[in-house]
Amino acid sequence: MRKIYRPLGFHKGYNFPLFIVSAGAMLGFTLAKLSNLNVSGSSPGSFKSEAPPGEWYYLSQGHYRFGLAVHLATVLPAGLLMVWQFVPYIRKRYYTFHRINGYVVVILIVLSNVGALMIARRSFGGGLDAQAAVGSLVVLSTVSIGMAMWNIWRLQIDQHRAWMLRAVFYMGTIITSRIIQFATAEIITRIQDYYQVQTCGQMASNYGGAGTLPPDVAAMFPHCLNSTANLPVAVQADFHGNLEQVGASLGLGFGMALWMAILLHLVGVEMYLNLTPGETNRMRAVSYERQLEAGFAHPGSAGITADRWGDAQPWQPERRDTAVSIQSVERTSSTMPIVEK
Repeated sequence: MRKIYRPLGFHKGYNFPLFIVSAGAMLGFTLAKLSNLNVSGSSPGSFKSEAPPGEWYYLSQGHYRFGLAVHLATVLPAGLLMVWQFVPYIRKRYYTFHRINGYVVVILIVLSNVGALMIARRSFGGGLDAQAAVGSLVVLSTVSIGMAMWNIWRLQIDQHRAWMLRAVFYMGTIITSRIIQFATAEIITRIQDYYQVQTCGQMASNYGGAGTLPPDVAAMFPHCLNSTANLPVAVQADFHGNLEQVGASLGLGFGMALWMAILLHLVGVEMYLNLTPGETNRMRAVSYERQLEAGFAHPGSAGITADRWGDAQPWQPERRDTAVSIQSVERTSSTMPIVEK
């Protein structure tokens, strides 16, 4: 196993499997969704073709259409680029690429959050639970990025690593939420008493537009015949039913799935950070040397740290830490997340 992960720059065995799982999931999901950059095309891989039934009805209009384009055009490239930030070999050998790529990823994530807020009202039904989850995810990721950038500008590398890891973990919640969402759709289909409110126009859009409801659908919703497009109707969730029923089964579980995914990723990243105190201490020693060299006040704690902003005991470098060489400092410092060697 060491022959595999050592050439990539990993020097601790537990980091490599974590990288394969998390980075592999992010890379695979992003590559699978790249065809969605063709937002309104008729090809099988376009967003319009792959969107849940009824979702395109709203997202094709007004500011929702613009927000969707912004979100897809930024979050998908960010997903591809952020993976390489966590390969130690690339970070050490190609430092300039790591630095520029890191800033690009940060900008793309912030812009993607703007697009996500613009479409939250209509994504998968746009329930209040879903809107709150999207807003919370935007706050979590944006605050984490802000904290990470401030700390690296203050050369607080240990805190930069921690906050960038949090930001990336939070961005990965969409992958976990999709798994939960599809499982939920199957479960509520079996229960058979979950309903979502849709409009007649939204349902008709699944079949080509107004006045095009198939006979079986028209028989289920006769009040949609010769009615306004905004007339609301209750649609039973059925993942294996008609198109509007499939859309209902996916939309009803989206908010819940996103909240559960956020919780899992919040716990997961904090567990990882608490299980790697040795790496945190090592990077704080590097931060101390960098800050001391740069003439910062409070070297070792020049960024946002618990001993300066909270009630933790003042941090003091250990004698063996103060012997870190300048060569080691230059090799391990960066402006984007640092992962264990």
